[in-house]
Amino acid sequence: MTETLGIDGMTCGGCVSSVTRALSDVPGVKKVWVSLEKKEATVEGEGVDPERLRRAIEDAGFDLR
Repeated sequence: MTETLGIDGMTCGGCVSSVTRALSDVPGVKKVWVSLEKKEATVEGEGVDPERLRRAIEDAGFDLR
C-alpha cells in the first residue's frame, strides 16, 4: 500500500523531520517521504490503519488535508 497525504502547517525542515518521525512510528509503515514544497507525505507499508496515520499527523501538531 502506498498513500499520499496532504499536510497543512509544515513550514521548515524541522516540520518535515517531525512528520517523518511521527508517520514512521505507525505500525506497518515501512517508508516515509515528506515534501515541504508539496505539503504532503507519501507512506509505504502493509496493514497500515489510515486513522492511525491521521492521528500521528495531528499529534505531531499538523493538519491532514
